[in-house]
Amino acid sequence: MPLFLEIVTPDSITFSKEVKSVVIPTANGRIDILPKHIPIIDKVVPGYLKIEHEGEFDYISINTGFMEVYGDKVSILTDGAAKVSEEDEQAIDEAIQKAEKALQQAKDSNIEQSQLEQLEAAARFEMAKKIAKNKIR
Repeated sequence: MPLFLEIVTPDSITFSKEVKSVVIPTANGRIDILPKHIPIIDKVVPGYLKIEHEGEFDYISINTGFMEVYGDKVSILTDGAAKVSEEDEQAIDEAIQKAEKALQQAKDSNIEQSQLEQLEAAARFEMAKKIAKNKIR
């Protein structure tokens, strides 16, 4: 029996399919979810998902959010998600540079800790795109 994976962002449903397995970056480490997994709720951290379906692997970079496994359904609610096979390598590199520059400027100023954490999450999200993009080569 396969898993049903759904990834939801504020803009859209990014992914909604039956899959064989999914590896999710969480606050407690990377968790490999297979069919008949115990129910779980955890915080998702910026990184990439490794999704196995139809004998192939897909990689989706995700930002912060939450995940829930209940029965054979995996739901991920996140601030952002991008299928890296559809991302341009140059655009990813430019986004990483912009995120790192914004983060450095924020560290040099009197910015609140919560805003600094958001900038760090954005930088990690962009870096996850690059890592996942390299895995599909």
